[in-house]
Amino acid sequence: MPQLFLNEKSCETTADPDRVNRSMTEMVKAVLAVAREDRAGTLLVSREPVKSLQLAQGHAIGKWIGLPEAKDLWRRLLILQAKWPYREVYPEGETYSDVEYRHGEEVTEGLGAAHLTGGLGVSLPVEPRWDAERLALVREELLDDGGSHVTRVEVPHAARREHVAAHLPWIRRGADTARQEALAGLRSGAELWGLRADLFPLLQFTPLAEQHFAELHEVWVRPVGERLGELQDAVSDWDPVRQPVSPQWRSHVRTEFQNRRRLCWFPDTDGEKRLFDWHCDFLPSPGRMHFRLVHEDRTLRIAYVGRKLGV
Repeated sequence: MPQLFLNEKSCETTADPDRVNRSMTEMVKAVLAVAREDRAGTLLVSREPVKSLQLAQGHAIGKWIGLPEAKDLWRRLLILQAKWPYREVYPEGETYSDVEYRHGEEVTEGLGAAHLTGGLGVSLPVEPRWDAERLALVREELLDDGGSHVTRVEVPHAARREHVAAHLPWIRRGADTARQEALAGLRSGAELWGLRADLFPLLQFTPLAEQHFAELHEVWVRPVGERLGELQDAVSDWDPVRQPVSPQWRSHVRTEFQNRRRLCWFPDTDGEKRLFDWHCDFLPSPGRMHFRLVHEDRTLRIAYVGRKLGV
């Protein structure tokens, strides 16, 4: 679960309103870039409720929400899990009252919480010091003898969407682990279908695909889930401009032979029949999944899963 801790110090500036609004937009895009990799697991942690945030002195979040270009970002941000204050995500009974973190001369509670819990700090890049992939902190821990132990540490951090790229391996490892744990307990295609939005948020499905999932044999449920995970990972990296044909697939994916394409026409989301001839296999043979690429949405849409068509 990628826990993102909002750095409260980045919200205490006196910058001009336009700069503050641009910085909030950049930070929200970074948060959503993390959520794109693991929507179900992404948790935004802040000092106070997100709706009550002050983005700068005298600059309430409502001033940013009111911007036309912020409306969709705000809607998507509200969908994410959120908690406040920081201590709500600490282990039960733990307060960490004997540990303090500083960036420069300032105590940074949010960035400290990120380091304590293995999370990621996020900031508004209003000031250059917050515009970085990693931030150096001074950690001071009180000892039982009345002394203290001081160390220098780093915390992973993002203030812009571009910063998230440096942390993708960590985010994906966590998402993959959570996905594998969820798949391990499934016994039916209907259960897998019910979790599709949480486990595979980037993939699309036709309305009739639900029926095919419901008819899956139990032995196919986990292999299908694993293939869906590979497809999810492939489209998460896909740039149709640089890769106009297809994403970089994680398993053996190909289009159907010409003489079999007549079998691959299915009703799409608008009811029109379209060709879904891209496909992949899953074991035990002859399991097949059919889909088509949706370049304009940078994803793919699945129409069929089950026994190889025509066999």
